[in-house]
Amino acid sequence: MFERLRGALDAALTKTVTKELSEKNLSEAVWQLQLVLIQNDVAVEAAEHICELTKKRLIGTRAGRLESVSKRFRNAIYESILEILTPEHPLDPLQFASERRSKGELTTIMFVGVNGTGKTTTLAKVAHLFKKNGFSIVIAASDTFRAGSIEQIELHAQKLGVKIIKQDYGADAAAIAFDAVAHAKAKHIDIVLVDTAGRMQSNKNLLAEMAKIARVAEPDLKLFVGDALAGNDALSQAREFNDAIGIDGAILTKIDADPSGGAALSIAYVTGRPVVYVGTGQGYDDLQRFDPQWFARRLLGES
Repeated sequence: MFERLRGALDAALTKTVTKELSEKNLSEAVWQLQLVLIQNDVAVEAAEHICELTKKRLIGTRAGRLESVSKRFRNAIYESILEILTPEHPLDPLQFASERRSKGELTTIMFVGVNGTGKTTTLAKVAHLFKKNGFSIVIAASDTFRAGSIEQIELHAQKLGVKIIKQDYGADAAAIAFDAVAHAKAKHIDIVLVDTAGRMQSNKNLLAEMAKIARVAEPDLKLFVGDALAGNDALSQAREFNDAIGIDGAILTKIDADPSGGAALSIAYVTGRPVVYVGTGQGYDDLQRFDPQWFARRLLGES
């Protein structure tokens, strides 16, 4: 993300050598930072906030050699990015479900997002993760709208050896989710994973239907699945879904193919909710816990 930024920063910071860093002599470097952030799909409000945090960490400190000034500036950027990516209330779905299971409680997780983000495959990856960790699972096939959706989730369930609750296309999606929760309670199953139809964030009728599923199934966690390659589109999607049902966290797919990382920064800042997992491939094991420190270093091109 910051390959272009390095040269621009070094040129902009040259004039600050041996001076106390101030709003004035940092202005060009901060402007270059904001431009690069926006060009890499970071929302304007998130980019501005990162710049403000970075300035606060630098103003009033003494500048030394160019190399040390540049290093100090990059460290300030790193810390500012990390502040945004580290949520006030972290979420670990495995730990969350473990605590509920220890009290004899079921955990219901609802997956939402637009078409084409890999939501159903991501749900299957999460099912695999829970199963590996000793949880029993049932899947609610509540996407009764998209052609082939029931067959797709049913195939995943067969491969994973997981129970699925389904009805025909056009059936009431909320009723299917309700039936899955009732089944889990009756059979003492630990986890219910609710698949939902992908819907564009601008379709208010479909968002209302999704809100109905949330009211009926009463999920303990609502996870937004976004495509890292969608950039600012992923941000607008996350914002609308958060406004509609109140998401608890996000999962970003295709993170291995995303050269910018702007979507993760934007979603975390605008929704105030953590990115909990990232998808790194098509296999069931290609899902990793989101590590803010790893991601901040990655954005800065550091190992």
